Amino acid sequence: MAWRGHLSRNMKELRILLCQTSPASSSARAFVEKNYKDLKTLNPKFPILIRECSGIEPQLWARYDMGVERGIRLEGLTEAQILKAVEDLVKVGASLKA
Repeated sequence: MAWRGHLSRNMKELRILLCQTSPASSSARAFVEKNYKDLKTLNPKFPILIRECSGIEPQLWARYDMGVERGIRLEGLTEAQILKAVEDLVKVGASLKA
């Protein structure tokens, strides 16, 4: 999982939007609880923003160079699928730089 250390190379910012209590956001909350510390340790100056709002649909947003953004809806995804989505967003960032 070498891509975990490349967040700051391929993205400008990662935002996770979720609800603190809704069942739809349960996988997103589990993802944050299990992966935030590791991702932040590997990318200490990279902004990983967790935005909580009551009733919001869980989403993942990546911001790249030149203001380009990509978003993914997380409702119905498992924690492993969310991890794969982050990996895919890192790969998108790498392809945008090429």
